Amino acid sequence: MIRRPSGPRRVHTGVEMLRVEVIGLEPPCEKCTELLNNAKAAVERLGIEAEVVKLWVLAPEVLGKYGLLLSPALAIAETVVAQGKVLKPETIADFLRGG
Repeated sequence: MIRRPSGPRRVHTGVEMLRVEVIGLEPPCEKCTELLNNAKAAVERLGIEAEVVKLWVLAPEVLGKYGLLLSPALAIAETVVAQGKVLKPETIADFLRGG
């Protein structure tokens, strides 16, 4: 029988922690807040070590990096996986697993 170690586990190798970015308006709208909470729930549900942050969609560095047309948006490891919708925690967990 194979046992998994308890406690947080890393999703990928390397020095940097996995970064999950919820990109939306400031102050956050209801949908941005819901997506942020869902992202946190997905990370917690998987028991992984990841940094979940909220970014302002109109910040120059965000505009230059992602060029988003809709918010809220979700980026995982610097790749936008959704724009203009609130993903459920289960769907975000699938993206975090690489699916």
